[in-house]
Amino acid sequence: MDSDWKTIRLKCLRAVYERQVIREKAPAYLNTRRISKAEDVYELMHDLQLEGKENFLVLHLNNKNEIMCLDRVSTGSMNQSIVHPREVFKAALLSSAAALILVHNHPSGDPEPSREDMEITKRLQEAGNLLGIKVLDHVIIGEGRFISFAERGLL
Repeated sequence: MDSDWKTIRLKCLRAVYERQVIREKAPAYLNTRRISKAEDVYELMHDLQLEGKENFLVLHLNNKNEIMCLDRVSTGSMNQSIVHPREVFKAALLSSAAALILVHNHPSGDPEPSREDMEITKRLQEAGNLLGIKVLDHVIIGEGRFISFAERGLL
C-alpha cells in the first residue's frame, strides 16, 4: 500500500548577492549614496561608454533614493541586449527596492533611444507599477554624453 504515496520535492530559492567594484574613485555624492539627477547616474556609470557590447544595468534604490545595489541584467551584442521584465524585477524584489533606475550603453556612441529602448522602458514601467516599484529613469550612455528619459519627459 505504500506505493500509493508520491514523493514531493520542493526547490528552495535563496537570494545570492555578489559585490562588484564599479569605480575605484567614486564621485563625492556617493558618500550620501543618494541619486538626485541623471547626471549623478552618468557620472557613476560613464565607463560603460568604453564597452564594446551593450550592457543593461539596474540601480536599486531605497525610499530615500539611496543606492542599495547594482544588478547587471544583460550583456548583449554590439547593438542590442535582451531584457525581460521578469529578470529585472526578480532581483528588485529580492533586494526590496523601492525604485529603479535603468542604465544601458550604446556602443555606437549615439545615446539617442531606439524604438526598442522606448518599448522596453514602457514595459518595465508598467510592470513596476503593478509591483509597486517605481521606475524613476532610464539613462542611455553614449560617447561623452547621455540621454535621460525622465529629463525628456518620456517617463
